[in-house]
Amino acid sequence: MENIAYTLFKTPIGHCALAWSKAGIVAVQLPAASAAATTRRLREKFSGAKRQIPPKFAQRAILAIRNLLAGGSDELSEIELDLSLVTPFYRRVFAAARAIPAGETLTYGELATRVGDCAAARAVGQAMARNPFSLIVPCHRVMAAGGRAGGFSAPGGVTTKFRLLRIEGARIQESLPFG
Repeated sequence: MENIAYTLFKTPIGHCALAWSKAGIVAVQLPAASAAATTRRLREKFSGAKRQIPPKFAQRAILAIRNLLAGGSDELSEIELDLSLVTPFYRRVFAAARAIPAGETLTYGELATRVGDCAAARAVGQAMARNPFSLIVPCHRVMAAGGRAGGFSAPGGVTTKFRLLRIEGARIQESLPFG
């Protein structure tokens, strides 16, 4: 993908990075151990990306992400995404995940049912694991069957998933088995 720009920005949980194209947001990178590590993780995905001042639509995304991570309301559902590298199935999964309200969770199976294929829980899990739009597509709100945590591919793994859910006011039981 060409003409990708990015910026690094502070949030209440650390430095995040946001990448965009002319069509919309292409990625959100959650905080790594340092601002440099966050930038490095984003640039691994978009090696030709140039650091730039964000345009207005990216500035709105940054403000909405900061607000959510500060415990405010979820105002990310209207953020324009560039879905050009996403399969039609992933687009349906991402749209369904974006409809999960802050502080609530669904299982992979429930999300599969919402996209019209109740047998696609594993495929939904793969879509969530490959989600480049963390927070905007709230994959942290999707859990495994039986109340298990499932996975989370962002830095910090499931610990980060629970942290995000706590920020949103979700009622979760962190002692549940992983997997």
